[in-house]
Amino acid sequence: MPVTARDKLEQMGIKLPHVPPPVANYVPYTCHGDVVTISGQLPRRPDGLITGCLGEGIPVDIGVEAARLCAISVLAVLADSVGGDLDRVVRCIQITGFVRSSSNFSEHSTVINGASDLLVAVLGDAGKHARAAIGVASLPFGVAVEISAQFVIA
Repeated sequence: MPVTARDKLEQMGIKLPHVPPPVANYVPYTCHGDVVTISGQLPRRPDGLITGCLGEGIPVDIGVEAARLCAISVLAVLADSVGGDLDRVVRCIQITGFVRSSSNFSEHSTVINGASDLLVAVLGDAGKHARAAIGVASLPFGVAVEISAQFVIA
């Protein structure tokens, strides 16, 4: 029996969180044909959001954790969009990672690897994607990282 994406999450000790309702005028995802677009997801720990600015007191390893948490939320929304069956994912087309960072910070790619590595670990080759890692001055609620994504599903 093949190992499923849910099996991989369980082996990693990851339980997908409940998808919170949007805080503004948008939806968590849209579907058009076989493409699912996931709205920006924030780095949510059980005790709250990871906030702060990379290069100004927030170390890179916390940024990597933030990106990983964003990817877990992306997977939770994606699971909702496919009725819970993450094995319907054919390909992650792209992720866009926004890193709240100082003007002299240059490790955006390292931070967003936290999300990329998780998506590939859970989805295998279907998790390999194009991406952008973008430094920004601010993000909603002062979070350190935000990630949006697009997937092709069967």
